[in-house]
Amino acid sequence: MNYRHAFHAGNFADALKHALLVRLLRSMQRKETGFVFVDTHAGRGAYDLERAALGDSRAREPEWPGGIGRLWGEAGLPPEVADYVEVVRGYDRYRGNLTPEPRFYPGSPRIAKSLLRAQDRMELWEKHPDEAAALRAEFEGEKRVSLHVADGYGAVRACLPPPERRALVLIDPPFESAGEWEEVSRALDEGIKRFPSGTYAIWYPLSGRVPAGEFLTGLGLGKSPCLSVELTVDPDSPRIRGCGVAVVNPPWRFDEEAGRIADYLAIALGRGQVAQGSVRWWVAK
Repeated sequence: MNYRHAFHAGNFADALKHALLVRLLRSMQRKETGFVFVDTHAGRGAYDLERAALGDSRAREPEWPGGIGRLWGEAGLPPEVADYVEVVRGYDRYRGNLTPEPRFYPGSPRIAKSLLRAQDRMELWEKHPDEAAALRAEFEGEKRVSLHVADGYGAVRACLPPPERRALVLIDPPFESAGEWEEVSRALDEGIKRFPSGTYAIWYPLSGRVPAGEFLTGLGLGKSPCLSVELTVDPDSPRIRGCGVAVVNPPWRFDEEAGRIADYLAIALGRGQVAQGSVRWWVAK
């Protein structure tokens, strides 16, 4: 696997994914009972944005200025977006950044850990040795965090059903291989069969190279409530025009919160007047 999320950390796709993740975590905490957060493709857990411009062999244009960078100093953010930005600010301060710009960006594992309660726990999966080593270092000594250096598509079989009987599963693959959608579909199907009441969130790019249409149509053929949240920032891009997050068994009123997030990010992060955010139910509650 050649993918390194460090080059993309904090971009528009992270802004959508992580703002929605914060809402999902907050929703899980409406009940006092604990839950498990399963991250199938955890990456290294957190990222130094100063290194985002360093490629493997040449300098690259960092992507965070078009994502978290545009939100960092904004006043009057919608509460759902402001909550996400404050989580990022909290981690940035925790890592010691004193500059006016963001420096340290939390990935999904670190965002989740910053919000989890004493009764909640995490199962993190990452198969790339270098990323897994960085992930282990990031969470060294922290309780209620389990790390698995293995293929994340095996996480649903290993972790579900959980003893807590409550779970939030994030499936966030790099979409490098031609068969990635098939892997995602198999993992999701197995997860729902093993634990039908779990909440499953799947991130995906919007591009001609990685078409999501067949997968989303398949969601509509299932029995579980599901929706998709999409953000298109540049419909004319020959590469990635935007991204989406599909959620199976979304929490109560999540669609309303997600709609406010997607609509605002389209205005704040869009690269033209035709940028847009949307929420679509595939199977209504």
